[in-house]
This record gives sequence, C-alpha cells and structure tokens, in this order.
Amino acid sequence: MVTIFFFVSGFGFSTWASRIPTIQQQLHLNEAQLGAVLFALPIGLMGTLPLTGMLLSRYDSRRIMMIGAMLFNVMLCAIGFAGQTWQLVLALVCFGSSRNLLNISANAQSIGVQAMYDRSIIARFHAVWSLAGFAGAALGSIMVSLGVSPALHFLIIGLLLTALCVYAYPGSLPQQPAPRERRPWFALPDKTLVKYGLISFASMACEGTMFDWSGIYFRKAVHASREGATLGFVAYMTAMTLGRLTGDRLASRYGIRTMLTYSGCLIGSGLLLATLLPFPVTAGLGFILTGFGVSCVIPMVFSMAGRSAGMSSGSAIAAVSTVGYLGFLLVPPLVGSVAQLAGLRSAYAMMAGFGVLITVLVRLTLRDEMPLGSGGPAILEADTLEC
Repeated sequence: MVTIFFFVSGFGFSTWASRIPTIQQQLHLNEAQLGAVLFALPIGLMGTLPLTGMLLSRYDSRRIMMIGAMLFNVMLCAIGFAGQTWQLVLALVCFGSSRNLLNISANAQSIGVQAMYDRSIIARFHAVWSLAGFAGAALGSIMVSLGVSPALHFLIIGLLLTALCVYAYPGSLPQQPAPRERRPWFALPDKTLVKYGLISFASMACEGTMFDWSGIYFRKAVHASREGATLGFVAYMTAMTLGRLTGDRLASRYGIRTMLTYSGCLIGSGLLLATLLPFPVTAGLGFILTGFGVSCVIPMVFSMAGRSAGMSSGSAIAAVSTVGYLGFLLVPPLVGSVAQLAGLRSAYAMMAGFGVLITVLVRLTLRDEMPLGSGGPAILEADTLEC
C-alpha cells in the first residue's frame, strides 16, 4: 500500500506540471515572472525539511505520510482556483510544503519495506511515481485538448487521489521512530551525506527544470503546437519510468558507480541534443535521454542515505534533501531569468553542465560506498567508464 502514496505524489505533481503553460497564459506571465512564481514551490519544500525530519524522529512515518497526502491534494485543488499571481504563489508554497511531508515520509516507508528484502527493490517505488507522473501528464494533455480549465481538472484529480489515500492508509507499514537524537532542530548533513546531497542537487536541478519548463521549451523553442507542447514532458516521463522499472536489475548487475556515471552522461548529452537541434524529433530524443539519466539517481542516493549509521532513515533522507532540494529551489527560477535574457536554448545548454557535474562527483566521492539493497556483496565497484 505504500506504493499507492508514491502514485499519489507522482500523479498530483505531474497534473500541476502539465498545466503550467495554460496557467502562464491565464495569468499573463513572461518567462522571468513565471520563474519567480515557480520559486514559491521549492521554498515550501525547503521550509519544511527540518520540520519533517523532526516529525519523523518522533512519530510513525505513516501518520506523517497520510497528513502530507491530504494537504497535498487540497493544495493541488487550490492552485487551480488561483486567479491572481499572489494567490498562485501562496498556493505553491503550501503545495511544496505538503509535498515534502508526503515524499520524505513515503521514502522512509520505502526504506522500511526494503529492509524486508535481500535484493534491491527501492527503485520500483520511484518507478511507480514515474508511471503516475506519465499518466498525469498524458491526462493533462487530454484535458488541454478538450479545453478543460485547470480548476476543474485539479478538483477532479484532488478528489480521486484523496479517495486512494483513504483506501491505502490501513495497509501502510507501521514504523516506530528511532530514539530521539540530541541534535539541533536544524543541522546540515555530515560529510558522507553531503556527498550524496551534492549529487542529488545536480539531479534534482535537472528534474525541476524538466517538470517546470519542458512544456514551455517545446512551445517556444521547438515551436510545437498548443496540443503538442506537452509531448516533450510525456517523452521525458516515459523514459524516467522505464529507467526506474529496470534500475534495480541494472544496479545489481553493473554497480551503483557505473549506473550513476552513465546517468550523468545521459543527462548532459540529452540536454545538449535538445539545445543544439531544437526540432520535435531531436528535442524529444534529447528529453528521453535526460529522462533515462535522472531516473535512478535519487532512488540510489536516498537508499544509501537511508542506511546511514548516524541517524534514522527519515532524518538522513531529510538531511540529504536539504542539499538536494537546493537544486530544485534555485535552478528552475534561474532558468527563467536566463531564458528571459538569452533564450530558452541557452538556459537548457546551461543545464547540461549538471550532467557533467554528476559524473565528476561520482568519480570523486563514491568509490568506497556500499550498494543498493539491504544485503549481499558490494556492487558499487566497477571498471572505470569513459563518457
């Protein structure tokens, strides 16, 4: 039943992302203004990270997960009814906060389920998130073609996702919190977790940009039709989903270091392809490569962080997210500013550098870490690969 909460998170977030171009038009926002507005969502995420870690160290993670899911669905509906820019900003701050409560607690639940298995299953939870994201994006494309308003669209989805949460909650995993640690209310991760956080930063910067700007990129840089503007996002989500469905098997066979190295290469090459050849087929292929690249970075890094000996799994994931979500916080609004000054293609070219950064960080920081999964031989070590 924990899987259903990953579905709710992915479907709800992609529902919002699929209607960003429509909302931009309704509120008459240019790229710089939209970038500033989008800054509100990661502010909400970051603002509640310390609180989420504290709550997970004191209360059952499934209770926090349910509360976060209910608030998430309510705020999705509120976004659709925002008629002025300040209302959208306020709704996005609350949407980001609730999404953080839901996601961190759901990941803590997934670590608990992973501990019951002797093989890696962690990427499958994130695969469900991506499947839900693909379904939400596809439905969003249909809603756009039918002319359904974001308000009605979001209200219908919010009610359906709430019903799913009520159904799934009794079957979620009872998870007693770890003993309280004598730590400050807010603390940066230790050195090992910072390594994971920096990789998460680069990956989540690309994820946030793809969620917020892929539809607009296809509309304004690729010159796709109004209906075709969501196709780039759908292509990206499809690749991310397929990558996560196969990620556990590939990590067990080739090792985490190899997987993360290839991930950085795919992100960089995919974004460069979309930048250098901004045509529907080539840009779509670039988005597919990017989707495969980012697909398994966060599941693998969160899994390693969740096994940290220094703190509980929920607190460790929240600590890594403190660094990782800075990418989600800072980069997508920066893309809007760069796009306003130099164009969307230049902004996406800038993003390709994060793929290179991931590859460099993997080579420098993850040589001696443990693999995914709860047991078995180390699978991190692999032959050096060249991109």
